[in-house]
Amino acid sequence: MESIFDRLNDKLAAAGVAYDVLRHAPVFTSEEAAAVRGTSLASGAKALVCKADEQFVLIIVPADRRLAGKLFRKAAGVKSLRFASKEEVEQLTGLAPGSIPPFGSLFKLPTWCDERLAQQPRINFNAGDHTISISMAYDDFARVEQPRLGTFSE
Repeated sequence: MESIFDRLNDKLAAAGVAYDVLRHAPVFTSEEAAAVRGTSLASGAKALVCKADEQFVLIIVPADRRLAGKLFRKAAGVKSLRFASKEEVEQLTGLAPGSIPPFGSLFKLPTWCDERLAQQPRINFNAGDHTISISMAYDDFARVEQPRLGTFSE
């Protein structure tokens, strides 16, 4: 079975996207990831698996911000929103929390992205593993993933 990293590589290669891969010591927080990558915290694409009403979604926010649930509920037109449990994350993605790339399409999940991430020319994220990061142009991410955009971080 192909790893998420391999599936993501295939997806980006098929789209003709240039990107950099960095292998590093395991990181478990956005701050640790930015430090080991030598990048700004704001350029981190934090992927959050959430349940919006009865559907699981992947919400991407800049790593220096946090999800504003009220703003997301309004943008998505949903009544309830909660973070997925560790078990739900693992069941839906096959990955541990914190290692999920910002491509819900890899997991058949709708992807929502906070518009503030577009302020970063390049974004950085874990690529299916706590020891592998990818850096790529935000514009390429948006073109390949085509996330729904909105303002839902604070």
